[in-house]
Amino acid sequence: MIYLDNAATTRMRPEVLEAMLPYLQDAFGNASAGYALARQAHGALDAAREQMRSALHAEKAREVYFTSGGTESDNWAIKGAALANRQKGRHIVTTAVEHHAVLETCEALAREGFSLTYLRPDGEGRICLADIERAVRPDTVLVSVMWANNEVGTVNPVAEIGAFLRERGILFHVDAVQAVGHLPIDVVQAKIDLLSLSAHKFHGPKGVGALYIREGVRVADLMDGGAQERGRRAGTENVAGIVGMGEAMRLTEEELSTEAARQSAIRDHMIRRALLEVPGAVLNGSREHRLPGNVNLSVPGVRSEVTLFKMDMAGIACSGGSACTAGAIGASHVLLAMGLPDARVQSAIRFSFSRDTTREEVDAAVEELKHIAAAKR
Repeated sequence: MIYLDNAATTRMRPEVLEAMLPYLQDAFGNASAGYALARQAHGALDAAREQMRSALHAEKAREVYFTSGGTESDNWAIKGAALANRQKGRHIVTTAVEHHAVLETCEALAREGFSLTYLRPDGEGRICLADIERAVRPDTVLVSVMWANNEVGTVNPVAEIGAFLRERGILFHVDAVQAVGHLPIDVVQAKIDLLSLSAHKFHGPKGVGALYIREGVRVADLMDGGAQERGRRAGTENVAGIVGMGEAMRLTEEELSTEAARQSAIRDHMIRRALLEVPGAVLNGSREHRLPGNVNLSVPGVRSEVTLFKMDMAGIACSGGSACTAGAIGASHVLLAMGLPDARVQSAIRFSFSRDTTREEVDAAVEELKHIAAAKR
């Protein structure tokens, strides 16, 4: 099988599994207890928290809180910040191309009396700072903008947005699930108040993630019931998963610059070949501001589900968009918000890469896409 759906999930690295195994077997202590076995587990949590702090360039390790993944982190950040600061205002600004973990969380707050403004991107899926400037109001309490889009791979100007919002005292949340492990992240430089991430997007285990909360930012606690995560998120810690996430982050950071360059070269190679050799193929998303490992193509006249089926039969795994909505009926909300014509929306296919992806694999995908496009005639 050729696996080109790494935006959905990545293969866990062997080194990550090796780091996790002791905490699934002999070092099984509950990190909240007080004896030696528990202290060993607690020390592992501290080490992983520092690994995450370093990767995010946060000032303090205690600004990193462990969660079950990106969806939980998004929920905590948005609901927690909105509810804890509602005396300042009840207006939230987000974008029409966010992941559903953000969009549906905002909708839940709308049912609680918050007002929402959804910004539309340009034709490449990018959010413009000027639109943020026009959207904020005196009662705006939170702005949530993703770092990079999970479907089309477009990267947003988060540092510019962060600087603008910090000057005005408006909280800034960034869903960085697709960006962490693929782009350099500096929460201080980008003036980010809250940032969500998920381990399985950068060769870590599923079911574990983190939320960065800048010290001093008021956020309501997520779960009651215990003192874990400084009393903010109760429940026995997933020590093995957290250790795996920390190790995956450490390894990813070591390779980030070289691997990003390698994947970018493969990405550009695939885009060039597809646009030249696949009849009618067009690229969705930004050519310049794009994740290293994302290629989203449309071949008008060939519906996405047909291409996906034929790719699968050829042993190639790719996607029609977000894995979280793959079973849903209807066109991509991202492509629709970008204002693309129906023919492009209905034929879009996403290929996404990782450290395991080779040029030979993307060449095989282009060849199959050529056969599929030719068969429509």
